Amino acid sequence: MRRINAVISMAVIALFLLHAVMGGFITWGVFDGGSTFMKIMARIMVTLIGVHFVIGTKLTADTLKALKRSGAHYFRENKLFWIRRMSGFAVMVFIVIHIMIFMGKQGGVYRLNFFGAAELVSQILMVLSVALHVLTNMRPLMLGFGTRSWKEMGLDLALILTGVLLFSGVCFVIYYLRWLL
Repeated sequence: MRRINAVISMAVIALFLLHAVMGGFITWGVFDGGSTFMKIMARIMVTLIGVHFVIGTKLTADTLKALKRSGAHYFRENKLFWIRRMSGFAVMVFIVIHIMIFMGKQGGVYRLNFFGAAELVSQILMVLSVALHVLTNMRPLMLGFGTRSWKEMGLDLALILTGVLLFSGVCFVIYYLRWLL
């Protein structure tokens, strides 16, 4: 199950990177936001994220059962484990908010809802929670794929992810400013 989750995670990361870049250009007005490709890609990504969430929940429940059986919780020693789980939950909450913000339907035509300060803050928090979740899970993901030197590949992926997340954050700010002007 962990191997399947690792493959799903890599697919989600790839789709996320593409979605973030395309979404950034959409907020700048370079691309049409209602493109069929973007909708299909987003739906596939949400489906994969849902499967990832279910598998992650099952693996977390199994871990909690094992901790309960052993009687030794070692919460302090497992801080990274809990950061991974809580950041994943935060990502899920912010994805729901993201969908609510960027998908409004009026009269059969998709329209964006108002993008104010609360929306901007929620999207910046989404970018930060995605960064935290992916970066804290990079090592086990790379090791799950059998990468011997996860640091080199992990740093390359972290650099790409950081650049795309920075681009997304800037695009959200520009989009917010466009609503104000």
